[in-house]
Amino acid sequence: MKLPAYELRRRLYIIFRGEEGLDYGGVSREWFFLLSHEVLNPMYCLFEYANKNNYSLQINPASYVNPDHLLYFKFIGRFIAMALYHGRFIYSGFTMPFYKRMLNKKLTMKDIESIDPEFYNSLVWIKDNNIDECGLEMWFSVDFEVLGQVIHHELKPLGDKERVTEANKEQYLQLVTQWRMTRGIEEQTSAFLDGFNEVVPLEWLKYFDERELELMLCGMQEVDVDDWQRNTIYRHYTRSSKQVLWFWQFVRQMDNEKRARLLQFVTGTCRVPVGGFAELMGSNGPQRFCIEKVGKDTWLPRSHTCFNRLDLPPYKSYEQLCEKLNYAIEETEGFGQE
Repeated sequence: MKLPAYELRRRLYIIFRGEEGLDYGGVSREWFFLLSHEVLNPMYCLFEYANKNNYSLQINPASYVNPDHLLYFKFIGRFIAMALYHGRFIYSGFTMPFYKRMLNKKLTMKDIESIDPEFYNSLVWIKDNNIDECGLEMWFSVDFEVLGQVIHHELKPLGDKERVTEANKEQYLQLVTQWRMTRGIEEQTSAFLDGFNEVVPLEWLKYFDERELELMLCGMQEVDVDDWQRNTIYRHYTRSSKQVLWFWQFVRQMDNEKRARLLQFVTGTCRVPVGGFAELMGSNGPQRFCIEKVGKDTWLPRSHTCFNRLDLPPYKSYEQLCEKLNYAIEETEGFGQE
């Protein structure tokens, strides 16, 4: 990894010590898979699972327990870029907000839901209620804990002295969202992106969205529709409801790439647990995929990735269902709007 970037972009020939064999692609695929499994292992405290029930990775704010952690992140950035450049897949994927950060896309309050649903719900409550009438004493500052140490942070200069009111709460929500998505990981993220950019310029990624970037790095699993359907529950629909039958007809006529995009839309990732759809995890533990009857037939489908739930309006025809679902999958980011 000390080689110049142009050397890392050359044709790879991987040899495992003590093993014979020519690398026609299979050996390098195994090398990227095994090394990514090792360097992304949360045991080393560089990365962590997004929450206790989420198997996507994010940077660990406590990574500084490794004195050379910034060098490690730069190394990992170069390694991940190598995998992308050479068309090889890594063992585990990152959170969607992390991919958006790689693409230099603005992070929104909605992005918090997949990594910290409780905090997200508290922000939604603030947004939906009149702060002045509630009598809450909130300030433009926050406290958070890392390795048992409570750290105080002002969201803006003199934030300790400025109270959050109904008039300024939008600014508070913007600032606290930015803080929550970057708290304690600014240097690590910068080191990772610096390393990545040395091998694959980040501007090359501008033609992709975060879902496509995940697919390029993690690959597409073969989506087992029978397993998916077996492990789906329904609310206000039944297995024999015509909209449900149309939905599974829609899924079965898709190619695997489109199914992966649909899976991203409804669960937040294109990855399926090793045990299949029966082991899907939500924000509160095991959470099977759910199709719920919600809204009017003029609405777009909504997804709630923390709960693996699809809000599917009662469309009047198969063609209408296909049109609305296709639009939601391709044009919206995780939460179809009415």
